[in-house]
Amino acid sequence: MRIATAAAGCLMAVAASAQSLEPLNVRLDWTPWGVHAAFHLAQQKGWYKKAGLDVRFEDGNGSVTTVQIVGSGDSFDVGHASLASMMIARDKGLPVKAVAVFARRSDIGLLVPDDSNIKGPADLKGKKVVYTAGSLEAPFIDSFLKAGNITRSDLELLNVDAASKATTYAVGRADAAVSTIPFFLPVVSQSRPSHAISFADYGLNMPSFGIFASEDKLKSRGKAISKFASVTARAWQYIYDGHEDEAVDAIIAQRPQARLDRKVLRGQIDALKPYFGTPPAGTPMGAPVPENWVKAVKTLSSVGLIGNKRKADDYYVTGMVHPAQYDAMVSGK
Repeated sequence: MRIATAAAGCLMAVAASAQSLEPLNVRLDWTPWGVHAAFHLAQQKGWYKKAGLDVRFEDGNGSVTTVQIVGSGDSFDVGHASLASMMIARDKGLPVKAVAVFARRSDIGLLVPDDSNIKGPADLKGKKVVYTAGSLEAPFIDSFLKAGNITRSDLELLNVDAASKATTYAVGRADAAVSTIPFFLPVVSQSRPSHAISFADYGLNMPSFGIFASEDKLKSRGKAISKFASVTARAWQYIYDGHEDEAVDAIIAQRPQARLDRKVLRGQIDALKPYFGTPPAGTPMGAPVPENWVKAVKTLSSVGLIGNKRKADDYYVTGMVHPAQYDAMVSGK
């Protein structure tokens, strides 16, 4: 009888613990890839639960769609996507704001073969370049070409859908490709060794991937969103402190049906690191940096994607990211 009573008490304790966790629904930008490493690692290690959260992730099918769904509906508390897409949506009236920025530098750029003579936009004259017309990258192509004193008429731009771009470039049907560098580069380099030329090096910089939420959710779920952003930021710190392979293991363990390539995942995590950059002294990982957002407004408004009347600090919230609060949890102390 005592054993049965003890077992029942244990089950009740587990149930009570589960009920005490605050649910948080998160919509991702895409199916699993390296940029989701911190989410999977924190989930695998139970860090979100230790912070009092029951986090549930759902795959997305593009940043634009994720921004629209999170900003206009009640199904998700938080979104993870390209923050440039979020800025464009906010400028058009969608009430969303950035909470945390992980990749601070624009990830858009040109992929070129290692054995090519393409060093910058001027070298694209007479070349065939593959891109996707409906993507975020497309509006920046003319400005990038202008930096090399050439125009679209000086090269052949081949428009393909996003799913076909990697194959088109990898098999050699194009001399270069415009895309998201950290995602694209490790994939195509397996069959066509390549490197990237960043658009940010030509004055086209803006924050890349990060966490955002609607204004309503920030008001009603602000504390939970802050915990989520802070734990995630701390997880990224842990990963780049030499635990990249552990992050790969976590993604594969949690997504066994996705048939993910371990080498590609590790390559994506490594390729992302330079885009994180080093925050200014005293600024924690993930916290928005005002200067970056001023540059983002300049970049996006220069190609007509947003207006220039809204102030840069209207696109994000501050004081939400505190990774140091979870140092002890991550270290196991």
